[in-house]
Amino acid sequence: MVKRTLFFNNPVRLKTQLEQLVIEYPEYDGEKPVTKTVPIEDIGVIIIDNPQVSLTAVLMQKLMANNSIIITCDDRHMPQGCMIPFEGNTLVSERYKLQFSVSEPLKKQLWQQTIVAKIRNQAAVLECSGIDAKPLQIWANEVLSGDSKNHEGIAAAWYFNTIFSHFITKFKRSREGDAPNNVLNYTYAIIRAMVARAIVGAGLLPALGIHHRNKYNAFCLADDIMEPFRPFADRLVLDLIKQEEDISTLTVAIKAKLINIASVDVLINGERAPLMNAIQRTVDSLIKCYSNEKRKLELPNLIK
Repeated sequence: MVKRTLFFNNPVRLKTQLEQLVIEYPEYDGEKPVTKTVPIEDIGVIIIDNPQVSLTAVLMQKLMANNSIIITCDDRHMPQGCMIPFEGNTLVSERYKLQFSVSEPLKKQLWQQTIVAKIRNQAAVLECSGIDAKPLQIWANEVLSGDSKNHEGIAAAWYFNTIFSHFITKFKRSREGDAPNNVLNYTYAIIRAMVARAIVGAGLLPALGIHHRNKYNAFCLADDIMEPFRPFADRLVLDLIKQEEDISTLTVAIKAKLINIASVDVLINGERAPLMNAIQRTVDSLIKCYSNEKRKLELPNLIK
């Protein structure tokens, strides 16, 4: 089952009763307050984008027990941080030991698989728009163990120079750059949070990556795992641009479309699955690779 993503950009009070999330909307323009409920077990992600949203401590406790995540946004309405449970799995100690014992050659092989999948998905995004992606296909076939020749960076530079070229002049991918960077950043942040949720739920340590090693980054493993899922966000944003959506500002309407990234269909191991479920399958396969049950990750393929 796909867990629900809830987005709150208006003042509301969130509490819990009878294992339900209770949403209390305040009195507005003389109208009586409105109350709605959602089963806590159905919730995967809560996004809070208004400083007047309040949560009770009991609700947060139950959300953490359900392995749900809470994402807060800053004054620019961009995801700023997330709250995830410390322990999402009863085998957490055993899984930590697995992570710390993984050999460098295996890490390099897993990173190679990850980057090949990412570049091939980038190629699929372009091909869906009728753009020749032959250079990406060539680079995907040339990725070495550990991506020692940095084909990820080479492919990304060419890909982002190409993907929006029919709509935007001289687009440059940058965290602080002009649109559609704002929309890409928002969608990537949602994917990153979903990956972090899956990692913690599987009992893994999100700070211990297979490639990313920044000592200031508490989510190195999430940044590793999310790489082949990024092109799904790119395609979603590209579709918005094709529909002539004004994405210069992150409006509520745009955000409502972006959070649907969790339910986008992907192909994984020959089967269709929602992106959120595919993330879980990738993380589960990572554990099997760590324990020498498998040698290959289950990675997503973009459906053309």
